[in-house]
Amino acid sequence: MQFIFSMYISFKDFLPYYQGTVKNVEVKDVNGKILHINGKYFRPFVTTSGIHGQFILRLESSGKFISLNKI
Repeated sequence: MQFIFSMYISFKDFLPYYQGTVKNVEVKDVNGKILHINGKYFRPFVTTSGIHGQFILRLESSGKFISLNKI
């Protein structure tokens, strides 16, 4: 399975996810499906201005995480 979504969040607003005090980030994919993604998967994409861009999330058919990539 794969899901495409955009994410635009400032560094300040993402900080609780980065630190692990808030676990899941809620996003809506291009088809309107709400996804809850562990914030730890976004850490490689954090810059001083936050996270900005379009992403593709890949999951196994069981829902297990495979990858998250910026596109």
